[in-house]
Amino acid sequence: MKFTISHTTKDSAARAGVIETDHGNIQTPIFMPVGTAGTVKGIHQHELHNEIKAQIILGNTYHLYLRPGIDIIQKGGGIHKFNGWNKPILTDSGGYQVYSLSGRRKIKEEGVTFASHIDGSKHFFSPERAIDIQRTIGADIIMAFDECTPYPCDYHYAKRSMKMTHRWLKRCIKHFDSTEPHYGYNQTFFPIVQGSTYRDLRKISAEVIAEADQPANAIGGLSVGEPAEEMYEMTELVCGILPKDKPRYLMGVGTPANLLECIDLGVDMFDCVLPSRNARHGLLYTKEGFMNFKNAKWKDDFSLIDENSTCSTSRFYTKAYLRHLITTKELLGAQIATLHNLTFYLWLTGEARRQIEQGTFKTWKTEMVEKVQRRL
Repeated sequence: MKFTISHTTKDSAARAGVIETDHGNIQTPIFMPVGTAGTVKGIHQHELHNEIKAQIILGNTYHLYLRPGIDIIQKGGGIHKFNGWNKPILTDSGGYQVYSLSGRRKIKEEGVTFASHIDGSKHFFSPERAIDIQRTIGADIIMAFDECTPYPCDYHYAKRSMKMTHRWLKRCIKHFDSTEPHYGYNQTFFPIVQGSTYRDLRKISAEVIAEADQPANAIGGLSVGEPAEEMYEMTELVCGILPKDKPRYLMGVGTPANLLECIDLGVDMFDCVLPSRNARHGLLYTKEGFMNFKNAKWKDDFSLIDENSTCSTSRFYTKAYLRHLITTKELLGAQIATLHNLTFYLWLTGEARRQIEQGTFKTWKTEMVEKVQRRL
């Protein structure tokens, strides 16, 4: 993987760049749609390509490991051939599930034993096992196995967890370096900064991750319930320590305003289930604010969903029709809304890039943050 920064800004840490992978280039800043089980819910691959204009998508190691199983993916020739997506893919290591399955897992130094949310069967992930599974899945970017701490989190627990994550990182790197990709193209390994919302822990973790000297770095353990101000504070601190010449990936973030503020702080890559999950519940994001289509105010509004959207579907259907689909739980409603939201998120990061290139990002960002938080 190669990362080139093409533009920086004088009044911000925002930058525009290009990440080169064997499955294509990624222009940053970038938002990555989440395809947990190898698919972005309700969206065809051709829509990801042509309408949403996604440059990279995510898969989740835990979910793909359980279903369809890595043996099936391997027989299918790797995740790209299996799901028909020929652009870059990133897989989460399963570390987030260590956090989200708190009632179903046991953490030890060796790794994590957990019960499947599907049938209760027992499984074990170690740092080495997480690397092996991701090698078999075949994503272009694979993540370190870590523990994502909850919020709020006791300081001593956060410190112990962070230190274990650092020990796991050494095991991940050693195993990654001693193994080869399965499908004839390169894979890149990202370590993850942890430390909850404690400045001293975040500083220590960022320094350890920077010292690991990997091609890129990720920031985890945020957007788990903490106030946005704390997320921004931790992000700014960590971005000030991580190498400037390597991509920075803020995991699991966030709202349109979150993206803009964190681009301003120097983040290059984002992912979040928010645009697709909220879409299925009738919440749509636009350049002028957000709309909740469960509200009765849209019942007889026959104007287009968003005539200014880059999403052609939003310039075809009316608000009243979309509300009808959402309230009757028709599958088309979720599909239209998801298509709209993901197109908007990709437009937002693409426009941020354009503003960085023009030297107008800071002013534009300030105006957009105010707009996207309005309830329409």
